[in-house]
Amino acid sequence: MAEWHLRPGQLTLSELRHLLAGRVRLYLDGTAWDRVDASAAAVTAVVQRGAPAYGINTGFGKLAATQIPEARLEELQQNLVRSHAVGTGVHLDDATVRLVLALKAASLARGYSGVRRCVIDALLALYNADVLPCIPSQGSVGASGDLAPLAHLTLALLGEGTVRVDGERMPAYEGLKRAGLAPLRLAAKEGLALLNGTQVSTALAIRALFEAEDAFAAAVVVGSLSVDAARGSDVPFDPRIHALRGQPAQIDVAAVYRRLLDGSGIRASHLSADDRVQDPYSLRCQPQVMGACLDQLRCSARTLLSEANAVTDNPLVFCEDGRVEILSGGNFHAEPVALAADAMALAIAETGALSERRIALLIDAGLSGLPPFLVRDAGLNSGFMMAHVTAAALASENKSLAHPASVDSLPTSANQEDHVSMATFAARRLLQMCANTRTIVAIELLAAAQGVELLAPLTTSEPLQAVLLMLRERVAFLVEDRVLADDIAAAGELLASEALTPMVADLLPSWRPE
Repeated sequence: MAEWHLRPGQLTLSELRHLLAGRVRLYLDGTAWDRVDASAAAVTAVVQRGAPAYGINTGFGKLAATQIPEARLEELQQNLVRSHAVGTGVHLDDATVRLVLALKAASLARGYSGVRRCVIDALLALYNADVLPCIPSQGSVGASGDLAPLAHLTLALLGEGTVRVDGERMPAYEGLKRAGLAPLRLAAKEGLALLNGTQVSTALAIRALFEAEDAFAAAVVVGSLSVDAARGSDVPFDPRIHALRGQPAQIDVAAVYRRLLDGSGIRASHLSADDRVQDPYSLRCQPQVMGACLDQLRCSARTLLSEANAVTDNPLVFCEDGRVEILSGGNFHAEPVALAADAMALAIAETGALSERRIALLIDAGLSGLPPFLVRDAGLNSGFMMAHVTAAALASENKSLAHPASVDSLPTSANQEDHVSMATFAARRLLQMCANTRTIVAIELLAAAQGVELLAPLTTSEPLQAVLLMLRERVAFLVEDRVLADDIAAAGELLASEALTPMVADLLPSWRPE
C-alpha cells in the first residue's frame, strides 16, 4: 500500500479521490506538528490559569456560562461525546467514513484546534487499519458542525460504540486493538474539537461530486450516441454558435459532442437529404443544458475543496508572535456545503431529466424515424416501452429530491443555534440522486445503442462505436421482448465502472477542477 503524507490545508481533489478509496497509508506531514503542539500547549495554559474559556472549561451551547472545575474537565469532554451521540438511520458507507477520518485529521492538524498529537494519530491509525466507526447517517442539522455523526466517530476513539472491519461490525474496543490503539482519554477541548466541524457533510458532498461527475460524463457520451440514433444534426455543436454566447462550460461541452460525433457514417448519410430543419431541444440544446450543469459541478467542486482544507471547529486557538488568543466564531456553520450540495442536486436532476427526454424521443417513431419502442414487430413486442417508464419514475423522484435543503432551518439548542444549514441532508440525498441519474443514462445507453444498430449497415463514429462494443459485451441487441431489468443493471454497472469518464477527460482535460 502506498504511503501518503497528509498536508493539512493543501489537499487536492485528486488526493481526495484516493482517500475515499482507502488505497493509501496516511501519515501527517512532519511540518504540521509544531503548530499542533503550540495550540495544545495554549489550551493547557488556559486550563492552568482558570479563567473561563468557552469549550475548554465551560459548558456548551446554551450552557456556556457554566464554568467547570479543572478536576472534572476530562469528564466534561466524555459527557459531551456521549450526550451528543444521538444519531439514527442507516450507517454511512465505508468510503465516506474513510474520508471523514482523513478530513477530521487534516483539519485538526492545521494547528488551530488545541488538540494533542495523540488525537490526530488515533484518527490516522483508524484510517490506516481500515477500522471504521459506525456512524448513523441522520441527526445533523449542519450547524455547530456535524455534531451527532462526529460524536459517534469520537465514541469509537473512546472504545465505545461499534466499528466495521471488512464489513463486520464489532465493539469499538475490539477495533481499537486491531488498530494498535488504547481507548483515548480526552483532554480539555478535545471532545469539542472532534465533534465540531463539517467533515461529515463535506465528505458526503465530495463523494457525491465524484459520482455526479461520472454521471455527467456518461450522459454526454450517451447523449452523443442518441444524436446519431435519432439521425440528428451536429450543426448545433458548431463552435461559432457557442462562442457568441461566451459561456465557458457550454463551449467546452459542445467541443466534446463535436469530437465524439466526428466521422459518423450515420451523420454523413443525411447531410444533404434531410427534411428536418431543427432537432428537438433534448438533442439540439445539449451543450447549453449540460454546460450549465458542468458550471454548477465546477463551482461546487471549488467550494468543497476549500471546505475539505478548512478549520471548522470552535473556538479556535491562535498562537502568533508569542501571543495566544482563543476566539469564538462560527466556522462550523455548513452553509457553503449546503448551497454547493443544492447546486449539485439541480445539476444531477437536470442531467437525468434531459436523458429521460432523449429516451422518450427515441422510442417515439414519429420523432425518431425508428421502429416503435425500438423493436421490430412492435405490438407483439413492447420493446423499450416500460424501460422508459422506469426512467421517467427516476427523473420524477430526482425532481422531488432536488428541492433545496438549505432554505429550511429549525432553531436548536434552546434558540442559541437559531439558524442551521441542513448541509448533511443536502449532501446525503445526492448519492441517491446520482444512482437515479446513472440508471436513467443506462437506459438511454440501451435505447441509443438499439437505435444505432437498427440503422445498420450505417455506423456511428469510431469513439461511439467503441462505447457500443463495450455495452454489447454485457448486453445483447434486443430482438424480442425479454426481462430488461437485467439489461438495465448490466448497463448501470458499466457506467458505475467509470468506463465512459476517460472519454470526456481525454477530449477535455480541463473539464473538472483538480
